[in-house]
This record gives sequence, structure tokens and C-alpha cells, in this order.
Amino acid sequence: MPADPSDSKASPANTPQASSAPRVVAGIGTGAVHQATGHWTASAIAGDPDAKGWRRGLPVATPETRAWNLQGLQSLDHVGAQMLWELWGQRWPSQLDISDDHRSLIQRVADLSEAPAPIATPTFNQRYLALGGAVMAFLDQLLSFVGLLGQLLLDLLKLARAPQKGPWRDVSGHLYHFGATALPITALVGFLIGVVLAYLSAQQLKQFGADAFIVNLLGVSLVRELGPMLAAILIAGRSGSAITAQIGVMRVNEELDAMRVMGIPHGFRLVMPRAVALAIAMPLISVWTTVMALLGGMLASDIALGISPQFFINALPAAVDVANLLLAVGKTVVFGILIALVACHFGLRIEPNTESLGKGTTASVVTSITVVILVDALFAIAFRDIGV
Repeated sequence: MPADPSDSKASPANTPQASSAPRVVAGIGTGAVHQATGHWTASAIAGDPDAKGWRRGLPVATPETRAWNLQGLQSLDHVGAQMLWELWGQRWPSQLDISDDHRSLIQRVADLSEAPAPIATPTFNQRYLALGGAVMAFLDQLLSFVGLLGQLLLDLLKLARAPQKGPWRDVSGHLYHFGATALPITALVGFLIGVVLAYLSAQQLKQFGADAFIVNLLGVSLVRELGPMLAAILIAGRSGSAITAQIGVMRVNEELDAMRVMGIPHGFRLVMPRAVALAIAMPLISVWTTVMALLGGMLASDIALGISPQFFINALPAAVDVANLLLAVGKTVVFGILIALVACHFGLRIEPNTESLGKGTTASVVTSITVVILVDALFAIAFRDIGV
């Protein structure tokens, strides 16, 4: 039965201030009916100073054991319906007396507020199958990459037999875009890295009075490792993504299918020119980045330690063996070929939709940088005795 209006628990609903404010007259006892009265709208709720107080005084909603009467509602909007739905614990009460308009409004709020189903914990078999699927996907990627590498070797042999038929215009265009246009950003990054490395090294060398050894430290680290690595990472992020995006757009526009129909091989006209261009450009960019990093280190050494540029230049050939420079130039050729192959690999595997294009470009950059670091580690282990 509805609670007596004279009951103390129902008194807030009968005050003049609460005559139009949203209120709930709580029923007493098992099977009692709660009555909602007033304007359950956003403006009424916002203008009610006791909105939080009377809600805290309500008993915990248990839809299975409580009934509600909403015939006393003067008005209801989506905010009020959301408020009621939360009072009910996001479940319909077992008994509900409500008009059809208000029921449809609360039903709309309930449909939009439905909590997602809890994610089931995967079983051992599901984990096992997921692991197997990941391994198979990795092997598929690896097999495709190895096939692309083998096709590149065949195309290079074809180019060597008939160089006059080679796509030299494409190679020269890629050389400009991958090499010449990358000089400003690589110079800036290299110079700043040299300055930072010199300042940090100077703080440590001062403690031992080994100021002059900053030339050895900067020379070996920049010429052998940091210069080539910086250049490769910048090119992987800049040119690798561009290669993947270019080939991916060709896939979306069905240009790759048109090339296949016309008998134009993808490897000879798309992959090989980019690989050759990066193999030529990477050593030059690496030397350029290293020189700019050494200039930054020389400037910072002069400011922080008082080592003159003349002393720095004279001591550098003795500090850095020529073998270190040759090793750095040699591995940047490998870096350039790998960056081109990885970028072309992901570009050719892009599906004809824009979502796949974005994912493929991201995967290309991440994979290129990872491959460069792994190969650099292999070079460091394999040639650890050279130039020492």
C-alpha cells in the first residue's frame, strides 16, 4: 500500500519547496509501493537544493521485491528517466504503474544505458588457438617477406643483364625524395644529438680530468653507432611510411591490379627502384648526419670544456679508425634495403580500404625501426673486434 502522507519519511515530498521538485515517497514494509512525484526534468533537478540529500535517504533498490507508481509524475525527460533507471539498479521493477509515454521514454534510456556483457575469461583451448593463429600469421608475414627479398635479387640480376631497360627515372626520383629532401631534418636532429651527447659527457669527464677524451667518445659513438642509427630511424619513419602509403593508395585505387593485368611486374617497377634508391641514399644521409652531429659535439665541447675546434679536428682521425667509418657506411646500405623491403612488403599487403591503409603504414614504421635496431645489434656483435 502507498505510504501515508503524514508519515515522517514522506514529509520531504509535502513541503512547499518540494511541491514540484522530483521526490520519491518511500513505501514501508515488504511489498510496499514507492511513489515518484514532481517534475523529473533537467531544470527541476538542477534547481533542487536537496537533490542529493533525499536520494541518500532512499533504501537500496531491489526491483524483485519493490513496486513503483509513477502516475504522480508531472513531467519527465531523459535526465529524469536516467535518474529513475539508476534508482532501479538499471533493471525494471517487478511492478510498475506508469503511463505509456513515460514507459517508452524510460525504455529508450534503458536501451542506451544497457551495460555491456562481461568479457568471458578465455579458456586454455582458446589461448592455445590464439597463440597458434599468431604464430601462423607471423610465419605468413615472414614467408611473404622472404619471397619479396628473393624477387628483389632476381630483379637485380635482370637489371645487371640489361641495364638499359632499368627504371632509372624512378630511381632518380626516389633518390631525390628519399635523400635530398631528408637532409634538413637529419642535419637538425644530428646536430642537436651531438650537442646533447657532448654536454652530458662533459659533466662526467670533468670529474676525472679527462676532458680531451671527449673527442674519442663522440667520434666512436657518433661515427660507428649513433649517426647510422639516427639516419636509419629517421628514414624509416619518414620515407618508409611514404613508401607504404604510396603503394597502399595504389592498392586502394586498383592501380596494382591494373599493372598485373598489363603484365607490369610489381617487383621490378615498384620494389627494386625504391630499394636501390635507399641503398644509395642511406650511406650519404648517414655520413651527413654524422658530420652534423660531430659539428654539434665540437661546438658543445668548445663551450663546456674549452676544447678548441682545431684540436677536435686534429684529434678526431686518431680517435676514430677508418674501419669504423667503413663499417658504418656498409651497414647503412643494409639498413636502406631492409627499410625499403619492409615498407613495400606492408604496402603490397594493404587491403583496398582506408582503415587497412592506416594500420599498414603504422605497422611498416614500427617494423622498420625494430628491424633496423635488431640488425644493428647483429652488426655490433659480429664486428665487435673491428676498429677497436
